[in-house]
Amino acid sequence: MPIHSPAIYTQRAFESHCHRSTHNMTLPISFPTRLSKIFCALILAATLGHLSPAFAQESAPPLRWGADSEGGAPFIFPDPRDPSKTLGFEVDLVAALAAELNREPVFVQNQWDGLVPGLRIDNYDIVVNGLEITPDREQEINFSIPYYVTFEQLTVRKDTYDINSLEDCNGKVVGTLKASLAERILQAQPNIEIRSYDGQITAYEDLALGRLDAVLMDHPIALYYGASNANLKFVGDAIGEMKYGIGLRKEDAALLQDINRALQRLIDDGRLRTIYERWNMWTPRLAKFFNDDAPSNTPPEAWEAFLRENRLERTWQNKLQRYRDDYLPLLAKAAVTTIGLSISSMILAILFGLILALTRLYAVQPFSFLATFYIEAVRGTPLLVQLLFIYYALPQLVGIKLSPVVAAVAGLALNYAAYEAENYRAGILSIPRSQMEAALALGMTRWQALRHVIIPQALRLVIPPVTNDFISLIKDSSIVSVIAMVELTREYQRLAGIDFDYLGLGVVVAVMYFLIGLPFVRLAGWAEKKFSLDKRASAPSAAH
Repeated sequence: MPIHSPAIYTQRAFESHCHRSTHNMTLPISFPTRLSKIFCALILAATLGHLSPAFAQESAPPLRWGADSEGGAPFIFPDPRDPSKTLGFEVDLVAALAAELNREPVFVQNQWDGLVPGLRIDNYDIVVNGLEITPDREQEINFSIPYYVTFEQLTVRKDTYDINSLEDCNGKVVGTLKASLAERILQAQPNIEIRSYDGQITAYEDLALGRLDAVLMDHPIALYYGASNANLKFVGDAIGEMKYGIGLRKEDAALLQDINRALQRLIDDGRLRTIYERWNMWTPRLAKFFNDDAPSNTPPEAWEAFLRENRLERTWQNKLQRYRDDYLPLLAKAAVTTIGLSISSMILAILFGLILALTRLYAVQPFSFLATFYIEAVRGTPLLVQLLFIYYALPQLVGIKLSPVVAAVAGLALNYAAYEAENYRAGILSIPRSQMEAALALGMTRWQALRHVIIPQALRLVIPPVTNDFISLIKDSSIVSVIAMVELTREYQRLAGIDFDYLGLGVVVAVMYFLIGLPFVRLAGWAEKKFSLDKRASAPSAAH
């Protein structure tokens, strides 16, 4: 049953009262009656005015904010105790900001390097994910006033003694975050081999394993994944300075003013500082920027909780229980997304592929040429590029904005249709030409011959390659995470970052992919035997 505002009930009560008071009147409305109605209207207006803040809060649109939960602490990351929820200082920041704006915060997952493109096509209202305010980004989007100021920190292994500054990294392999200020700083240095990562966690893992010589990232990231690791250490002085801002579209000038006013209130009354102190992120540099040199009174509870979870030794029994209670439900939900995405895409690919094959073989020019061009163009370009074009470029080119699900299904279907078209073309061409000639001699049209004679035989022949393509499509569905889709592989990456358990969860996810594809392989095998041409041809002789 829907919950209505008290103002609605008040309005209905007054309307009912006025209706009852005039229901039995047959004479023209007198002056006292008009006065009574005016009196009712005044009381109603006063009541609605008193209730208007609550009503406005109830009807305000949600505040959609984009971020990448795979990025890790302290920004936004899965709650180790309940991975279906997220933690982070930016989660707390957005919650406080939304409360100031009387709006409900709604998190929208998006890959880090796609946050700004996703904002521009209106997937969310704001971006809050450690987004540095830079001149080139300011040309694309608007930024709020800075909500955090920090610097870049160089991290190496404990047994490294020949790297003490950024200049010592010449000839070394240095990891950093993709599309970040740290990456640009490294690009300006000579003779440094740069390895850019989608997420910050794996860079420090590779450093500890010896795959990198150093990592350069923002100080908050280094604090949580460098200083907290007993095998790593900080070296060198603070490098540069960066300011984090909330990203908004250029046309959202009114929202920008509201965001700035709300942020300023959070800064002035100390609530923003309290959030930073809880996460051990209040620094002298930040105190100077906010002009707040008061002593700290808030214990770093969130930082200490992160350290406890990070240093917790778990037995295999604990891990198995965690898989069963926490991880498997989330992975199963993601697997359902993968299955639905794969089946929908393959059905469309089969239908469109058949149309392409028939058009290429039997249509007149220029349609045959266009079908051939489409098939070769799609097969000759990467699926990733096609997905990014459909999701990010189409809204800018022709104003077509597709949801992540629709864009993912369309991208996979359009890509695999080209391959299915070639399967069908090979199947149709393998049917002897004499069958088409015999069908035409019997008085069938070319379309009737295709429909009743050629295509049914060709479909039986293409069952094995179509099945192989469907298994490939299931695996390729993992690519759609680049357009804000959370499927099985993406969920695996997100959950593995909690405990760095890529081995155990990797085995679980591999088994799930195998189980997803196995029924379809068995079904295709059954269909191949049932509709086998050899079996159907040998049936009369066997009976004889």
